[in-house]
Amino acid sequence: MLNEPYYATKQSQGVEEWSLPQNEYIEESIKKHGRRLDHEERKRKREARKPHELAAKAKKLHGIKAKLYNKKRHAQKIQMKKTLKMHEERSNKHKSGDEPVKEGAVPTYLLDRENQTRAKVLSNMIKQKRKEKAGKWDVPLPKVKGLDEAEVFKWKRMITKATFVGEGFTRKPAKYERFIRPMALRYKKAHVTHPELAATFCLPILGVKKNPNSPLYTSLGVITKGTVIEVNVSELGLVTQAGKVVWGKYAQVTNNPELDGCINAVLLV
Repeated sequence: MLNEPYYATKQSQGVEEWSLPQNEYIEESIKKHGRRLDHEERKRKREARKPHELAAKAKKLHGIKAKLYNKKRHAQKIQMKKTLKMHEERSNKHKSGDEPVKEGAVPTYLLDRENQTRAKVLSNMIKQKRKEKAGKWDVPLPKVKGLDEAEVFKWKRMITKATFVGEGFTRKPAKYERFIRPMALRYKKAHVTHPELAATFCLPILGVKKNPNSPLYTSLGVITKGTVIEVNVSELGLVTQAGKVVWGKYAQVTNNPELDGCINAVLLV
């Protein structure tokens, strides 16, 4: 049986007669009546759900099916990376005006070759993304003093340093909680100084990007001197080269928050 919907055509003497839809009925309906008002939004959400569905499927598969599926996904990812790389790199022609003028006549076929150099140029945005991925920035404090674990943790559970937790954070019962982050040492805002504007702004913290002392402190949201945090700079009105508003930017903490009672940081520009 076909998986297409049945349509009632007419009723004769109280008995319904059913028939299958004919020809390109969906396309005809779209041409006549148009689409739903939220069609584009539903389509976007469906596409956004697709990677999650593929990941869930990959987790459920076992044995030879899992091997074949993972092999197929691996090939797709390689192809996608190749395509992205091809788009990121563009050939740029620019005239080299720095070279000195040579004496004597030059053949016609060498004129173009001499005055132009070809170079593969990566845009500033790609370079910035690579820096962020590698976790390397030009920071005001390149070196910080290491912290002893006994100094950060009291009774191996209580954190004695400033921390950041997200908006929707809910504590587990004390019996199941591995680390305790006291409310008095939780911070939501930071005093961020813009080095070029020479002005300080009180900005909301979005997250802890990297704590130089330990990956554990990064995952727990511990903020110490030298920590790179992400702050919301939308109210500063910063824009990218493409004209889009910058939402989040990184800043490095320059003080000891647990001693000063506030977080002071310098924006990484």
